[in-house]
Amino acid sequence: MNESNINRPGTRALCWFAVLTAVATFLLLGAGGLVTSHEAGMSVPDWPNSYGYSMFLFPPSKWIGGIFYEHTHRLWATVVGLMTTILAVWLCWKDSRRWMKWLGVVAFLLVILQGVLGGLRVVWKMDNLGAVHGVVGQTFFALMCSIALFTSSFWRKVTEQKLNVPGPLRTMVLMTTILIFCQLILGSTMRAQHAGLSINTFPSAYGKIWPDTSADAIQHYNAQRMEVTNVNDITAFQVILQMVHRIFALAILVSVILCAMQAWRLLGMRDALTKFALFWLGLITLQVCLGAATIWTNKAADVATAHVLVGALSLVTGALWCLIAFGRSARVPAAQTEAFGAFGTLAGNK
Repeated sequence: MNESNINRPGTRALCWFAVLTAVATFLLLGAGGLVTSHEAGMSVPDWPNSYGYSMFLFPPSKWIGGIFYEHTHRLWATVVGLMTTILAVWLCWKDSRRWMKWLGVVAFLLVILQGVLGGLRVVWKMDNLGAVHGVVGQTFFALMCSIALFTSSFWRKVTEQKLNVPGPLRTMVLMTTILIFCQLILGSTMRAQHAGLSINTFPSAYGKIWPDTSADAIQHYNAQRMEVTNVNDITAFQVILQMVHRIFALAILVSVILCAMQAWRLLGMRDALTKFALFWLGLITLQVCLGAATIWTNKAADVATAHVLVGALSLVTGALWCLIAFGRSARVPAAQTEAFGAFGTLAGNK
């Protein structure tokens, strides 16, 4: 792999612009989270116009209530789309790696898809399309962070050093990252269906480990619900979906703890990936606390949005860990593989 172009004049600016685009995307996720948290998704009922005005000529005096969250979200999405377009052109012009040029094209197409999905969700009034919109947004953020990594001088050092990361550890982190992505799909589906408080108690579920989902029980839950921002009744499916979300959260927490422990054991505390794994553990712990706080605060908008943002950072942290580990690893010594015991043996037999 030819990484020499990273040292060429002007590529540092490219890297910083990629980082800036990733940061702008993160802020856009926050803006989108506020739209959903404030139930403002249909505050502006037309698209691409805003109440008949051009999006860019809509009078600021009319940016009130939920309109403020929805309209500013649209404007910031336009900024991110423009930045992504510039980044894609810049990559095709300055980066000699063919796969990076294609990565820029993919980013450009993905940001267009994201914009269309957001618009169609308004025009077609489809909550489920909002869930797809949320998942694509998380995926796009991970892609932006990956491009920022690949354009950095740090990536060149990673690929040159070829420091071994045991295969089973890489596999464990990869599977955990996939688990987080699945969790984000569940969370996005819950938010789109306004099912975030289908179970309004934590850590119990209506006083039980697994709640009753019979018709009588669901009717009782709806009669006793404390969520005042959602006029729709909950269903048994939404209660089960919330329980699956909680089970996934526990599985992710345990998996990240194991990843951090194994990284510390096999790579040492001074290794950058070990520190990254500990940071990952801190994010997941914070995410669990925010999930609980979302329920305890009756889905307060700022807490629910923070929950979305930390989830996005958790996904990106796992994804970048995997990219760095696979990028710097050569052949894994047998002694390191055996350190995993039975798990290492199974991985080695694949």
